[in-house]
Formats: sequence, structure tokens, C-alpha cells
Amino acid sequence: MIFLGLVLVGTGLDLWTKHVIFRQLGFPLVEGPLAAPPIWIIEGVFGFETSLNEGALFGLGQGYVVVFAVLSCLAGIGILTWLFGAGAARDLHLTIALGLVMAGILGNLYDRLGWHGLTWTAWAGEGRAGQRVYAVRDWLHFKVDAVGFDWPIFNLADSLLVTGAILLIWHAFRRQDPQETH
Repeated sequence: MIFLGLVLVGTGLDLWTKHVIFRQLGFPLVEGPLAAPPIWIIEGVFGFETSLNEGALFGLGQGYVVVFAVLSCLAGIGILTWLFGAGAARDLHLTIALGLVMAGILGNLYDRLGWHGLTWTAWAGEGRAGQRVYAVRDWLHFKVDAVGFDWPIFNLADSLLVTGAILLIWHAFRRQDPQETH
């Protein structure tokens, strides 16, 4: 139940926030009077700005959407197998970590499959205008203008993935070797 709850709430929040921000700010890189500027919560440090990522973490692997969609499906199957086939569901820490990772996977997979319904605008170049967008919708932007730091724009699914991965690493390092207890 904890795993399912985390997956449903995490995926739901990710998709809802993407929908709201993209509806408010519009398609990224739109020129002209319809272009909405980023919304800065802390000017020059943190704000909301739409971006489309056809790659993976930090924009790596641009254009390999199909590869990342397949890898996402395989990772999801692996998580379910680990959790319910190998018994990881008996460990609360693992259940939470894997629930967060699965929510992140599903939120971004939804976008990679183009289920958000976005289509490329004219600025996308010849041949793309009007075609369905198969890219992850990003919208959280951290930067520090004073020192020239600009983190790649990301979303809640990315945050869930990273948080889950950190919990998995922490779990791996905090586990005691069974022979140490004897």
C-alpha cells in the first residue's frame, strides 16, 4: 500500500504540476507577444520556466526518446520484480525508495510517450511543426546569476527519481553485513 500510494501521489503531482505550469507559461522558446516570461520566485535564483527534454538527466542523449522509454519500462519491471518477487517489499526503507523511483519513472515515461498531447510549434523547424512532442516537460529552474551557476531545468519526477536513488544508496551503505552480527 505504501509503494502504491507513493507511486500514485508522486506521479499524480508530477503530471498535475507539469500541466499547470505549461498551461500558465506555454510552450518553451515561443517568440513574440504570446511568449510568457519565466516566473521567478526568487529573482535570479529559483523560478518556473518551461523546457522540453528529448534526452535523459541533464539533457544527455537528446533524440533517444525511444531508448529512454524502453529503459524506463525495463526499470519499472525490475522494480516490481525486486519489490514483490525478491521480497524487497518487506523492507520499509526499500519500499519507499522504490516507490519514489517508480513515480519518477512513470511521470517522465508519460511525457516520453507523448501522452501530454503537446505538438511542436513552427519554431521547431521544418518537418516538426504540428507533430506530437515526445519529450519530458521540465519546469523547475535553479540558478545563481551572481556566480554564473545555472542548473538544468527539471521537474518533480526528476526530483522523485533522485531522492529515491539517494535513499537506495543510503540503504546499501547502512546495511550491515550478516556476518558482522555474529
